[in-house]
Amino acid sequence: MELDAVAKALKELGHPTRLCIYKEVVKAGSQGIAVGSVQDKLGIPASTLSHHISSLASAGLISQRREGRTLYCVAEYECLDSVIGFLRDECCLNEDQKDSYC
Repeated sequence: MELDAVAKALKELGHPTRLCIYKEVVKAGSQGIAVGSVQDKLGIPASTLSHHISSLASAGLISQRREGRTLYCVAEYECLDSVIGFLRDECCLNEDQKDSYC
């Protein structure tokens, strides 16, 4: 995963509200969770929730699908795995290893 993509994902997850939303989406599994359910669980106004979901989607952390009138958020686990892999591989290097990004 490219440094810019990892930085964007971490930036979006660095906001407490977005992290709470993401946690609910990840816990929902591969079937996803309805946006209305996230709103009910977290008590976030619809316009604020939409803004935060858009930010998570633009970072590639979630995707959305529509079923009838219901909009679902689905975690992009491959992106999550890539971010975790980047942190593990690039940030946990021995002092003897050279960092290729910074």
